[in-house]
Amino acid sequence: MTKKCNKYEGLFTFADEQTFKAHLEECEVCRKEQQRMDKVSALLAEVKPYYISKRKKNAKLKIACAMLTIILSSATLGIINFNSDISDIIKYGNTLSAEDLGFPVDSYGLLMVE
Repeated sequence: MTKKCNKYEGLFTFADEQTFKAHLEECEVCRKEQQRMDKVSALLAEVKPYYISKRKKNAKLKIACAMLTIILSSATLGIINFNSDISDIIKYGNTLSAEDLGFPVDSYGLLMVE
């Protein structure tokens, strides 16, 4: 039974390139692990153009949605701003009280219960 080398991750992460390559020349287990990582890197490099094109497509869709939102909100705010009938109804701080709605209230403005 042979010991499995567990230095690959530490050397890959923290060692300089010369030390890492020297260890790969000596250790068969780490060399196989490096070959697996090279295969994964090749697969990622192959898929990268498709992923980037999909992200660009999604970015264009997001820009279109943002522009549509800006256009609709500016049109809505323009209608409210220039139409005095609507702007008189919708104002900050104007709330209807119970008395305005026609309910019986006492001197404090609370609903009267008989």
